[in-house]
Amino acid sequence: MHYQGINQAPFQARLFQLLSDTEIMTQRTLIGMLTPSSNTTLEPVTSAMLSDLPEVSAHFGRFRVTEIALSERALAQFEDEEILAAASLLADAKLDVIGWNGTSSGWLGFEADERLCRNITARTGIAACTSVLALNEIFAKTGVSRFGLVTPYRDDVQAKVVSTYGAAGFECVGERHLNKQDNFSFSEVTADTLREMTREVAKSKPDAITIFCTNLRGAPLAEELEAELGIPVYDTISTVVWKALRMRGVDTSRIKGWGSLFREVE
Repeated sequence: MHYQGINQAPFQARLFQLLSDTEIMTQRTLIGMLTPSSNTTLEPVTSAMLSDLPEVSAHFGRFRVTEIALSERALAQFEDEEILAAASLLADAKLDVIGWNGTSSGWLGFEADERLCRNITARTGIAACTSVLALNEIFAKTGVSRFGLVTPYRDDVQAKVVSTYGAAGFECVGERHLNKQDNFSFSEVTADTLREMTREVAKSKPDAITIFCTNLRGAPLAEELEAELGIPVYDTISTVVWKALRMRGVDTSRIKGWGSLFREVE
């Protein structure tokens, strides 16, 4: 299988090593990722990101999400019970941590993710984390107060994300969004579009820029954009992977080529 913009060779080598090295197999770190049903980005990106860690594997459980909007129908997709059902199935794999690889608390409020993590652990006995709570932790650790925001979302969703962060003391000083609603369509946004959006946001001189959607292919661009712009770029697939690994005591600096997050934020 080939995935645009991602070198699959390290992942294939890692898979071979996992299957052939019994010692590593007895010391595995198993990470579960809760995945929107129409997302075609986070699974291959997460697996590629972990290719330098032969003892770590990611396992994915889906629940139905097809659109991002503020309608009652769209918001109902993120009610805890559906997500918890997916988490319960993932728990059968005896995981070490379960991550919600999504950004819904950006418009639902951070308390939605805090509650979800508690409920996942209560339901499964497994520690939990999320993309957004991890991003907030990274902002706090690195002293970010002024940030740039890149998303594919509708005008009203983008405004809600900006408001949620503003209420928590984080000022959005630059933003770009694509006014899209269909979740699948986010995965078709090109790398060049993401580069240009990030460059435009960088003109506001934020402390950091977040590519805030786990169905955008922003994570593979973080390293090059940081080198070009001189600003940390935190993609929300990367943030939940970073947090899940940190929760298990894995040295994230072993992940190479995916941006400063993994080598600089502890």
